[in-house]
Amino acid sequence: MKKNLLLFLSVLTISCTAHSQKKEVGDVKWYTFEEAIKLNSETPKKIFIDVYTDWCSWCKVMDQKTFSHPDIAAYLNEHYYPVKFNAESSEPISFSGTIFNKGQGRRSPHELAAALLQGKMSYPSVAYLDENNQLLTSVPGYVTPVQIEPILVFFGEDHYKTEKWEDFQKKYIGKINE
Repeated sequence: MKKNLLLFLSVLTISCTAHSQKKEVGDVKWYTFEEAIKLNSETPKKIFIDVYTDWCSWCKVMDQKTFSHPDIAAYLNEHYYPVKFNAESSEPISFSGTIFNKGQGRRSPHELAAALLQGKMSYPSVAYLDENNQLLTSVPGYVTPVQIEPILVFFGEDHYKTEKWEDFQKKYIGKINE
């Protein structure tokens, strides 16, 4: 009996460990801003920056509903270096020869967040950078998987280089129908 119990516990421990190490479908591999910039210099991709705050309820909903959607997570992981950036973080960040710091005051945003969002501080917001770390645009507000999918494809597959957003959006047929 002890032998069977020991065998059962061993199998249970191994399966739990393997399960906890396995990346779940729908998991976005998030990077810090600095990690994404470094990776981009080695293997260029677009950079997707989720600009959020800890107190933002819609940011949490976007994490739970949009970023956890398997198709969105897979697309982000394949075509972008996804970054989570807390707009109220206090760590200085060096980028393109400039050191960005936390803004002055308790509720003042990080200077990098203000630069990425071009001073239009709204949470959640997403900033899109190209392979050369140049800001393409920022998109404010909560978006569903259906709403974000065409935006991800528009920038991720370089459609923005050859057509206007309005034209692309009219003809785009997405995978997500929820």
